[in-house]
Amino acid sequence: MNRRHFIRVAAGVTIPLTVGPLWSKRAESDPWSSNELMEPGVLATMLRESSKPLIISVGFPMLYRQKHILHALLAGPANKPEGISQLTEAVARTPKNSSIVIYCGCCPMTQCPNLRPGFSHLKDLGYSDIRVLNLPMNFLTDWTNKGYPVESSLSTR
Repeated sequence: MNRRHFIRVAAGVTIPLTVGPLWSKRAESDPWSSNELMEPGVLATMLRESSKPLIISVGFPMLYRQKHILHALLAGPANKPEGISQLTEAVARTPKNSSIVIYCGCCPMTQCPNLRPGFSHLKDLGYSDIRVLNLPMNFLTDWTNKGYPVESSLSTR
């Protein structure tokens, strides 16, 4: 059930504000299906196996350098042309039927500016086995704080 709230702007204008489940509106525009989402625990288990998927961070380099999923590559923010270019380079030698997992985790998944363009671009390139890591809140909450394997690119001086 949506509640209506009103916000008064400095100019004295009252604007209606609908409060409700943002995810339901955003989910309708997701380019992936529910079976193309991967739960973090599933990926963490796969990291212990010999045949791992190609894992690509389509998020911001600063976040990647701090902590990222073990063995993940950085493509950069997929909402920018240079991030899309780096994503293309990251998969250039990868067979089209390879298992690829992309993630960002910069913010709540419903608001992420990078996942949708990254996923769509890989589909446009002809990749058929792409999964989006389901990080509903963010990388820290849904991956790191659960004790899943991470590594850092920061020097430890």
